[in-house]
Amino acid sequence: MRKIYICAVAAVILVLSSVMLVLLNTAPANTTPRHYTYDIVNVYYHDKNAFTQGLVFENGVLYESTGLYGASTLRRVELETGEILKLYALPNQFFGEGVTIFNDRIVQLTWQAHKGFV
Repeated sequence: MRKIYICAVAAVILVLSSVMLVLLNTAPANTTPRHYTYDIVNVYYHDKNAFTQGLVFENGVLYESTGLYGASTLRRVELETGEILKLYALPNQFFGEGVTIFNDRIVQLTWQAHKGFV
């Protein structure tokens, strides 16, 4: 019984100490926003009609999933020129979403249809 009492007292002391440390920490948070900058290092052509939903860049090639009912595609694109090297059009009832490469296979997901294409 004595061991349980000692453990309970130790637990209460630990909890109270933690609460006191939180309450006594009066250092104000730094609220000054950080200012970030950027540099454009390159510009690449992209099909302005492509409603991009997913991108994967692997081995110098861009894989792009586009979405819109009746216009969804999976594209293999040359990054430097924007040339579409290969295009697969999804059936009209699917809205293309994200794309990834898993175990050397391209996987494209659809929106709301709960389907994926490999």
